[in-house]
Amino acid sequence: MRSRQKCVNARGSASRTIRLPAVILEVQRALAGAVRDAVREAFGIETGNVSFQYPPRVELGDLALTAPFDLAKTLRRSPRDVAQVLAGRLASAPGVRQAEVRGGGYLNLFLDRATFAAGLHDALAGGADPAPRPGHVIVEHTSINPNKAAHVGHLRNACLGDTFVRLLKSRGHDVGVQNYIDDTGVQVADVVVGFQHLEQKSLAEVERIGGRFDHYCWDLYARVGDFYAKDPANRALQAQALHAIEAGGNETACLAAHVAARIVDCHLATMARLGIRYDLLAHESDILRLHFWNRAFELLREQGAIRREADGRNAGCWVLPMGEGDSAIDEDKILVRSNGTVTYTGKDIAYQLWKLGLLDRDFRYRRYRQDEDGHLLWTTTSGEGEADAPRFGHAVAVYNVIDVGQSYPQRVVKAGVTALGHAQAAEGSHHLAYEKVVLSPATARALGYEVSEDEAAVKVSGRKGLGVKGDDLLDALVRKARSEVDARDPARAAAEREATAAAVATGALRYFMLRFSRTRIITFDMEEALAFTGETGPYLQNAVVRARSILGKLEAEGHPVSRLLARARAGALAAFLSGEEGDEAWSLLLLMARTEEVVEQAIRAEDVALAAKHAFAVAQAFHSYYQKPRYSVLHAETAELRACRALVVDAFVRQMDALLGMLGIPVPERM
Repeated sequence: MRSRQKCVNARGSASRTIRLPAVILEVQRALAGAVRDAVREAFGIETGNVSFQYPPRVELGDLALTAPFDLAKTLRRSPRDVAQVLAGRLASAPGVRQAEVRGGGYLNLFLDRATFAAGLHDALAGGADPAPRPGHVIVEHTSINPNKAAHVGHLRNACLGDTFVRLLKSRGHDVGVQNYIDDTGVQVADVVVGFQHLEQKSLAEVERIGGRFDHYCWDLYARVGDFYAKDPANRALQAQALHAIEAGGNETACLAAHVAARIVDCHLATMARLGIRYDLLAHESDILRLHFWNRAFELLREQGAIRREADGRNAGCWVLPMGEGDSAIDEDKILVRSNGTVTYTGKDIAYQLWKLGLLDRDFRYRRYRQDEDGHLLWTTTSGEGEADAPRFGHAVAVYNVIDVGQSYPQRVVKAGVTALGHAQAAEGSHHLAYEKVVLSPATARALGYEVSEDEAAVKVSGRKGLGVKGDDLLDALVRKARSEVDARDPARAAAEREATAAAVATGALRYFMLRFSRTRIITFDMEEALAFTGETGPYLQNAVVRARSILGKLEAEGHPVSRLLARARAGALAAFLSGEEGDEAWSLLLLMARTEEVVEQAIRAEDVALAAKHAFAVAQAFHSYYQKPRYSVLHAETAELRACRALVVDAFVRQMDALLGMLGIPVPERM
């Protein structure tokens, strides 16, 4: 049934495990131990958690200890008095060059800059794998209805999910990436209705449709919406198609399977352009045919977690009581409709139970495709599976990236898991909700939409055929990026200019999708996203390209970078990291060293924007430092200065490679 046709060419780098240096957190762990020892020796008591803050300026210190305020209550002494006692003991702690009491009891610690900088560079250059974390984590993202082309909102979903996966992997988590394929839902049924009743096409005729099949179905889906609107009786065809698809083994089901399979291929190709890929395609049809829902229904009924409504608007429906009186969301609590069909929420409960290893049955699996680097994409199947398939599911935590409009149904899913007695597992169920994407009027016009002068933003609707297809947006971004690249360097080879344009377009789109909190509505603007200045992907890419060019010029001028790094580490760093320039370089290094901490915060907050903002802050700090001519690497007054500045540049390149890798932003050789 699967079409051999490829809808678009895949571009972009695949997800890889990013290696982050454990620098600032290791320093904090070591210092926390020193603080506990000092408290024990000085006051004869034990202290629990030791936390650190960051002073606003490096001249005030590198880490601020707030423990004196907590200890003062226990010891009945002033915080400043406690801080004075601890300062004397911590001044000689490993890695500390000075301890200073500030204000009413803050204890500010100044780190040994040369030792810390050398350790940071070692960690960045070392490339050690992150320590593995226990348990398996599942991230489900993208999950586009396979009835039409991916649109701009789907790109936000995929970018958020893929980046969250990269963050988790960088911290040593074992992550499985899943893409849920709703191949038996109403959207696929609507396209089938369109082929069968509007176009009178057989399966064989649909198989012969060439070109952009997902674009073809985009237009057909909108026409079906008009078909239903003209005569409400036409909607009965949707229910008929749904029943035939769920039953299987008939012409309608075969047509639906063909439509879904071809469009899934198109979606995969679109996402591959952004370096996004998956481990498993989980099909809704397999959930039904392998009776996942039937088993989940039995378990829920045995536990008394669901009830069949005898009267009222939900008469004949099986519902999950939520203890809420909001009738406006009753539909989301219905698991089985009165006509016997299972709702999305019902199937999602069964699927979530499987993800958490709480359903006493499994999918069968087969290989779907293999990438050039050997990465395998698997798919579920209700047919014969492959014996050597890996183990899927059985996760300790599940992150579902679904739009904010599905917040209540996701709560129902979590409640269903809890109702079966799995409260702890339910706590491992996370909904990464995100808001929609709208277009700026300028971008909408550039993409061919008619926009009135008074519109501040242009909303999209797949049902009405109004929206920006993901590939169209990417193509437009590539064209605009290429025109900029052509203007900057027209003599460059055409293939290289095309590759650079694709990388810039990818960086522009991904960073724009990531820089805002996921619960904020985005107004996407191409000009803003592609700007080489400001908080954009191209700005980050350009910072790395610029830094690499500095190292390249050093090599070309007879200053091997490896020798410069060795010279800096041989003793020049201590003198370099003092004074005005030393403070600026140190601020940059200290900011880079916080990357691991920021990533941990982003994972806990389930907000990848924290990592994106940090990458911009690091690039901005680098730009602020190196735009000063007196800090030139190439024209340094002494060999020691050249070596130390080269070490800072090299550390920046390595750190940004890791950061941009986590954000999925490729870096071209030249901009």
